[in-house]
Amino acid sequence: MSKSLSSAEKAELKQQAHTLQPVVMIGQNGLTEAVVKETNANLTAHELIKVRILGDDRDERKLWSAQLCEQTGAELVQHIGKILVLYRKNED
Repeated sequence: MSKSLSSAEKAELKQQAHTLQPVVMIGQNGLTEAVVKETNANLTAHELIKVRILGDDRDERKLWSAQLCEQTGAELVQHIGKILVLYRKNED
């Protein structure tokens, strides 16, 4: 990741993400290798995605969010409740 997104860029991405449905779910097994692979595939295909995290532990959701961004090279655009909005620019 070359640089962080600016506030304006994040605002634009939030607006674009508003109509998106979650394409990846983190279930009771947590952040598995399969979840990371699925997230990578969707980021490659779409750049901007939503991820739903099942589970009521807020601290656990924050941890998974940070780990998922780290493992996929994605940037966290927004985290509201159990929904994450992730962005990773495709170089193509």
